[in-house]
Amino acid sequence: MDNFVFHNPTKIIFGRDTIAKIGTETAAFGRKVLLVSGRSSCKKNGTYQQVATSLDAVGLEVIEHAGVCPNPTLSQVRQGIILAKTNKVEAIVALGGGSVIDSAKAICAGALVEHDVWKFFIGKKSITDTLPLTCVLTLAGSGSEMNGGMVLTNEDKGLKFGFGNRLLHPRTSILDPGATVTVPREQTIYGAVDAISHVLELYFTTREPQTPVQDRIMEGLVLTIMESCERVLDDETDYQARADFMWAATLALNGLTAAGLGKVGFPMHLIEHPLSALYDIPHGAGLAVVIPAWLSWRARDDPDRLARFAERIFNITGGSGHDRARAGINRLKNWFKQLDLPASLDELQVQDAAIPELADKARAQARIWRMHDYSEERIAKILVLCLKKGPSGS
Repeated sequence: MDNFVFHNPTKIIFGRDTIAKIGTETAAFGRKVLLVSGRSSCKKNGTYQQVATSLDAVGLEVIEHAGVCPNPTLSQVRQGIILAKTNKVEAIVALGGGSVIDSAKAICAGALVEHDVWKFFIGKKSITDTLPLTCVLTLAGSGSEMNGGMVLTNEDKGLKFGFGNRLLHPRTSILDPGATVTVPREQTIYGAVDAISHVLELYFTTREPQTPVQDRIMEGLVLTIMESCERVLDDETDYQARADFMWAATLALNGLTAAGLGKVGFPMHLIEHPLSALYDIPHGAGLAVVIPAWLSWRARDDPDRLARFAERIFNITGGSGHDRARAGINRLKNWFKQLDLPASLDELQVQDAAIPELADKARAQARIWRMHDYSEERIAKILVLCLKKGPSGS
């Protein structure tokens, strides 16, 4: 296990009927707030009214920035920054899932600088201060409610970049599993894939030879996410299943799983981001295609860790390391298939002619993330595996 410092400053308030606390939590940081939300779902399911009532009860002045879309865009964030600056807001409240929270984080950082917020994402500027952020989570999966990361799409350039900074951690996040009951089936599934991918990125990119504590935490989270997702899909009113799912997805990317793993990377996200940036496909759908392809590519050179994953997640014990690795990938692909997720670029309506552009866009992010071993050639080879529909890219 490598040396590490684990510090997570986000306060979590978890459980039933906790949304009413958002007003008190936010009032500690200011009296004038920007409420960032998505489209109409939060008003349909009643969470918007709960948040609005709570903010009003403590006398907060609220300016609204609604309509944040999935795969949140730079243009929407710029609009939110203008609102925050013009109204001199003192804090920001995010009501929604990862897209809303990521947009709110970008506004928190952009509202305190004169330069364009995109400069953070391309490594031209560093964050030195942000507006305080509180969150009410309505969609489990991204983990943004308890970490310092954010992802944004520059629609003019066709780039979807991620950026992290410790100052982007929300001050308080409220997680009421009941707020996710009306989440559409496909969004629940996409959230599960996203959460699983966060664990797999860390699990398979660490170079540390001995990480038994972290391995078992990560393996347990994957199993919990898969099992609780199935339970939610069987019964959308199953509160305990939604609670398990929500908390596991939060823990998947709050820093705990990465502690002691040393240098890790996010190659699957690196490869998926251009797909959702250029084709506006759901992030989870893109990951469902990229994950098995990347794992198949990885298994060629390092099957042992994949074999262990296959044994601990799917109870696969027979055969060589390569055999177990291949079988584990197939089982994961079959689980995706059972959830009606796409299995290839073809199913995403992405043709092989698009691979050079996708590789070029991904390479731009790889340079900023200092993932120097991910050349355009390597990325293109992995994308070619995404074209194939058979098990393990066969």
